[in-house]
Amino acid sequence: MKKGILIFATAGLLLSGVSCGPNAQTGAVLGGLGGAAVGGIIGNQSGRGLEGAAVGGALGAGSGALIGNAQDRRNQGYYDQRYYEGPPPRRY
Repeated sequence: MKKGILIFATAGLLLSGVSCGPNAQTGAVLGGLGGAAVGGIIGNQSGRGLEGAAVGGALGAGSGALIGNAQDRRNQGYYDQRYYEGPPPRRY
């Protein structure tokens, strides 16, 4: 059981590092740390702190990467729009 959870957590962390933007990478790291902390606290209540930290870290890293990737896509769309439209017109 512990080996399966460790493999799941490692795969989650590796997949979260595949993202390309800076917000996605930062989100994965911060989400993983926060998820591991919360999962460890919750798992400690049932006597399985290490397993809770592993699962929480994997879920936190995955969700942090998804949120950061959405921010990267939104930012990229903003910069693409400004590039193609040019600067705003001057108003005197």
